[in-house]
Amino acid sequence: MSAFVIDAFELCRAKGRLVGEFKLTELPRLAQESVGGVGIVRWSLQGDVDKRGHSKLMLSVSGSVQLSCQRCLAPLEFEVQSDSKLALAQDEASADEMDDLLSDESIEVVVGSKAFNIQELIEDEALLAIPSSPKHDSCSSQALPGDDFEVGKASPFAVLKELKQ
Repeated sequence: MSAFVIDAFELCRAKGRLVGEFKLTELPRLAQESVGGVGIVRWSLQGDVDKRGHSKLMLSVSGSVQLSCQRCLAPLEFEVQSDSKLALAQDEASADEMDDLLSDESIEVVVGSKAFNIQELIEDEALLAIPSSPKHDSCSSQALPGDDFEVGKASPFAVLKELKQ
């Protein structure tokens, strides 16, 4: 069994804590979204049981990923930071019931298991934390695609105006 497959309910019952980090190359879907596949994602997972006896996990994911700016296509350093609360259900039907009963929108209900892959959970959380269209705050220092006119060069409309006269 992989070191990243755990009994999620046992972790919660024991109120256990796991911490670690992944190189981007170990998270293939996240590496595909990045430029160069270089970066590290740090994580911590804390198990607990609420007052009603429901298992819950607190997941924290942070790190740095190089993305491609959608304006200038240059690399963009993005800091991933995400904290999530997860309620564990025994099966899909229980998950749907729990989701309907929860009034707190910040808690996500997931199906737990004795073979719970936390590497996939961490990768999913990191993917949800990155923007769908990453952009620099200001791309003015870099040439933008389509900006092929030179400074001081006459506007094509000015040339047409002169021809018209």
